[in-house]
Amino acid sequence: MKLLIKNARLEIGYDYLGDSVVGTKTAIKDVLIERGIFVEITDQLEVADIDTIDAKGQLLLPSLREMHVHLDKTFFGGDWSAPTMPVNGIFTRISEENDMLPDLFATAEERTRYMIEHYIANGHTHIRTHVNVDPTMKTSHVEKTKRILDEYQDKITYEIVAFPQHGLLRNGEEFLSVFEESLKMGVTHIGGVDPATIDHNINGVLEQTFDWAEKYGLAIDIHLHDGDTLGAFEIHRIIDQIEERNFLGKVTISHAFALAGISRVELADLVSRMAKNNVDVASSIAIGASAAITLPIRYLYETGVPVSLGHDSLIDHWSPFGTGDTIQKLNMTAKRFNWIDEWHLGQSLKFATGGITPLNEEGQQVWPKINDAANLILVDAVSSAHLIARQCPISTVLSKGAIIYQDNFELRGGYRG
Repeated sequence: MKLLIKNARLEIGYDYLGDSVVGTKTAIKDVLIERGIFVEITDQLEVADIDTIDAKGQLLLPSLREMHVHLDKTFFGGDWSAPTMPVNGIFTRISEENDMLPDLFATAEERTRYMIEHYIANGHTHIRTHVNVDPTMKTSHVEKTKRILDEYQDKITYEIVAFPQHGLLRNGEEFLSVFEESLKMGVTHIGGVDPATIDHNINGVLEQTFDWAEKYGLAIDIHLHDGDTLGAFEIHRIIDQIEERNFLGKVTISHAFALAGISRVELADLVSRMAKNNVDVASSIAIGASAAITLPIRYLYETGVPVSLGHDSLIDHWSPFGTGDTIQKLNMTAKRFNWIDEWHLGQSLKFATGGITPLNEEGQQVWPKINDAANLILVDAVSSAHLIARQCPISTVLSKGAIIYQDNFELRGGYRG
């Protein structure tokens, strides 16, 4: 399949005042895509008998990646229902799920599809979803979610984390057999949640998790809400497993709230170990009563620990606040850290794209290049910074060189909002 994008705006460098970045240089280019990759980028290109998009000066950027969501248990697309207050913390939510999940399952397929379509319309071409495996629903959520995601494999890529939301060892040997069955169903990751708080057995949970990861060739993505020194201790134990086993699979810590609550010395030591062992972080950028819960994202990145954004949920019995709009999420992150200048705003795009930005930190153009995968969005913006600060809209989404979403709204360009 061939596609020509004409009059696309590409970022080509920074404008400087002294040593300070004060703007982003752009150029209008024609872009030719074949077999899902960029094959030519030039000032003007004419190709006969080819599907063509006139970008009309819109900014061409890498598509987005949702790296932490729960597609399988959501209220999204249904009637409004706010969560209750969790009087017993995470155990309130676990208790609620025992009764709630069977009732939700009847509409789960419809809502999962609705969420996927919503993510596509918001510029995403990749989704990592955590999917419950629990004593009530057993492996039914994995089967359903995998089947639905397979229906979208020509539009998006995906990862599925088999997620023991209700704990692992605390549910007995029968559940361990059920959970192991889920690992044979096409999942890509094995998950976990707060082994100290939920199972009261950090080493036991981690040993079993890594045993299975090695046996089935899976990556690992563990939810860690445990804060301060307890959470830090758990992260150290995860890294101990990696080092002792010479584990070569990818390991992600989701949430990792402990990184916001330990001393600078403890943080430096822990982050150094994480970077050395290729451990990354997926964050929903929590904003709550305590400002300390916000992770030191820029420090993590600069120290060699990649950070990816996720929404966690759009609306469910845990939270009513998710939107699936990752541009909004980047905007919220920039506000949280006071990233108000062109450089910080533009470079923050990497937290939503798997590390890809059109310009590197020195202002050299590094994307798109010939032979890069043509996963992209067209946005009514004049720079990445403008997009994030003003939350400019997405008109077009391409995955593997094919159009998967278009919105023909009226363009307003550089003076937008």
